[in-house]
Amino acid sequence: MDEEIEIINTNTRIEKLKNFLISKRKQLITSLILIILILITFFGYQEFKSSSKEKLADKFNLIVTNFETGKQENINNNLIEIINTKDKTYSPLAFFFLLDNDLITSSNEINTYFDLLINDVSLDKEIKNLTIYKKGLFNSDFAQENELLNILNPVIKSESIWKPQALYLMAEFYLSKKQKQKSKEFFNQIVEMENVSPKVKLEVQRRLRSNFSD
Repeated sequence: MDEEIEIINTNTRIEKLKNFLISKRKQLITSLILIILILITFFGYQEFKSSSKEKLADKFNLIVTNFETGKQENINNNLIEIINTKDKTYSPLAFFFLLDNDLITSSNEINTYFDLLINDVSLDKEIKNLTIYKKGLFNSDFAQENELLNILNPVIKSESIWKPQALYLMAEFYLSKKQKQKSKEFFNQIVEMENVSPKVKLEVQRRLRSNFSD
C-alpha cells in the first residue's frame, strides 16, 4: 500500500513538473536564449579585447622600430592615435615615448595627455600615481606653487610608493624659490615616514644638513 502511494505521489510530482514546463516553456526558452547570448557576447568581447591589444602592440612596436631606423613619417599622429584608444598599457607607453623623445614640446598639449591618462584611462593604482608624479615633475620648472601642489596632492596625501618622490619634488621646488622653511617641512615629512628606502632617507638627511644647518 505504501509503495502504491509513493508511486502515485511520484507520478503526481512528475505530472506537475511537466505541466509547469509546458506552461512556462516560452519563458524558459527566452531565458535560455538570453543566457546563450550573454555567454557569446562575453567571450566575443574578451576575444575582441585580446585582438585589439595585439593590434596595438604590433602598431606600437612598428612605430618604435621605424623611429630607431629613421623612418619618422606620421610617428606623432600614430602615437597620438594609440594614446586616444585609452588603453591602460599602450596609451601610457605611446605618450611617454613622445615625451621622452621630445616629439611634442607644447606644454598645453603635454598636460592634456597627462590629464587624459590620469582621468580617463583605467591605469593601475601605482602607474596612475607615477603618472601624476611625472606630471608634477614636468610642470615644476614653470608652475606656480598652488598649481604644483594641486597636481601632486593626490600622491602626497596617499600611501603611494611614489609619495617620497612627490614630497622631495616639493621640497626642492621651495628650496629653488628660497622658501627654506617650507622646503624643510617637506624634507622632514620624508624622514618621518616609515616605509621609505634607506637610500632616499639618507639623501634627505644629507640635504637637511647641507642646506639647513644654520
